[in-house]
Amino acid sequence: MKVVFITGGVISSLGKGLVASSLGMLLESRGYSVNIVKIDPYLQIDAGTMSPYEHGEVFVTDDGGETDLDVGNYERFLNKNLTKDNSITTGKIYYSVLTKERVGYYLGKTVQVIPHITNEIKDNLKKLGEQYDILIVEIGGTVGDIESQPFLEAARQMKIDLGKENVSYIHVSLLPYLRTTQEVKTKPTQHSVKELRSIGIQPDLLVVRSEVPIQRSIKEKLSLFTDVKVENVLEAVDTDNIYKIPILLESQEFSKRVLEVLGLQERKLNIDKYLDFLERMEHPKRTVRIGIIGKYVELKDAYKSLIEALKHGATENRAKLEIIWINSETLENENYKNVLKEANVDGILVPGGFGIRGIEGMINAIHFARVNKVPFLGICLGMQLMTIEFARNVCGLKKANSTEFDPKTPYPVIDIMESQKDIKALGGTMRLGAQKAILKEGSLAHKIYGITEILERHRHRYEVNNEFLPILTSHGFVVSGTSPNGKLVEFGEIIDHPFFIGTQAHPEFKSRPLNPHPLFVKFIEASITSHSTS
Repeated sequence: MKVVFITGGVISSLGKGLVASSLGMLLESRGYSVNIVKIDPYLQIDAGTMSPYEHGEVFVTDDGGETDLDVGNYERFLNKNLTKDNSITTGKIYYSVLTKERVGYYLGKTVQVIPHITNEIKDNLKKLGEQYDILIVEIGGTVGDIESQPFLEAARQMKIDLGKENVSYIHVSLLPYLRTTQEVKTKPTQHSVKELRSIGIQPDLLVVRSEVPIQRSIKEKLSLFTDVKVENVLEAVDTDNIYKIPILLESQEFSKRVLEVLGLQERKLNIDKYLDFLERMEHPKRTVRIGIIGKYVELKDAYKSLIEALKHGATENRAKLEIIWINSETLENENYKNVLKEANVDGILVPGGFGIRGIEGMINAIHFARVNKVPFLGICLGMQLMTIEFARNVCGLKKANSTEFDPKTPYPVIDIMESQKDIKALGGTMRLGAQKAILKEGSLAHKIYGITEILERHRHRYEVNNEFLPILTSHGFVVSGTSPNGKLVEFGEIIDHPFFIGTQAHPEFKSRPLNPHPLFVKFIEASITSHSTS
């Protein structure tokens, strides 16, 4: 078993997840089997109860894990499905240890951070790595944080457990650039590595973030003060395209350097398909403008997977994606039509979300898309609001709503699922993970997927109320996908529109650079066609 630990220094949000994802992709492209795990030092069991403003989007795995958004990056770059086990939190580790203590697992011993917490961490990692050539472990946070110390201690111990030739440490750090003097400063990274070495971890490689290219003399200085070979000091200059990062790092022999530390053979690198994707992304033939109508638009990470899925769909259509972010609260007055007209978007997307804030603005945007024949895609909440808009403005049910927003609505066209009504706890209790759907033959959904039975990931509590299906369908609402037992509406669309579809699922979680999701490919295609004919 070979393990690569990736730590961060100076500040958070340096891109450790993208460095880990890039390394995983490059090693797999050399023929090695790779597993990858994100460690988050917060006390929650998982990310499910956290606000997008706290931690960005909650990424959902096939088995229903609610994880950090970096797990989404891992899946996209490695082009593989991961599980809830690929996300480890302080809460998950302590919960496991305390549960064992309650049943007498430790046979009366005093339960302590060392060795019991660190052993639990190591046991989790060893299970994740036992079927693979290489395990990549990203430790969240910054070296020096109190909450990450047990994980760093476990990482140190792993070198003793497995042997020094089987463990590698990569430290990602920041080189601040002072514009007034046009200098790159190495001191923060020197202190960060000093902190790391004080707990017994000597990095084998440094990946340093910088606004500007780094001179050889800077790398030599870092090498001198950190005991990292100069050829193992790699630069990660800011880029406008995250999909360039593996190539930029590999141009400095990133994966080769890691393999050398681990004593593994350098195999031929096969990234032709990835380079083809990158070439198409970097050389578009047209531009497509997509309006995202959301309530968290101030924090783009809240829609991370959605943004990437749209990029994949645009690249497949040889188009440059231009996202027009529109706060749904700005559409809640009578001027919404002018705002949307001035935005001049080719397609409108309403994403998932929770709570009543901004809801009426989203409904107005959906009305605009339906009436003006603008291609529309509704995801989870977006599909629910699409149903409400249709009920109000086509079926004449003026006060139609969801019981999430108006418990006393006379027309609850969206209602909480029967299985959710008695649930009190919030964490891990929604309808989560991959769920099967049966698509109606001849529908838009069927044409998009090309098959009648699909699996998509879910994260919600509310569904279309079947009591209102007769009136909805009699006015032209098409139920184009249901759960296998026919009781849950999974896809809805309308007739007499170039592209107007919603799904209860989150298809963005399954889109990959080399395997773009068909729903986004076709949505972008329809938006391009709409633009060319308007």
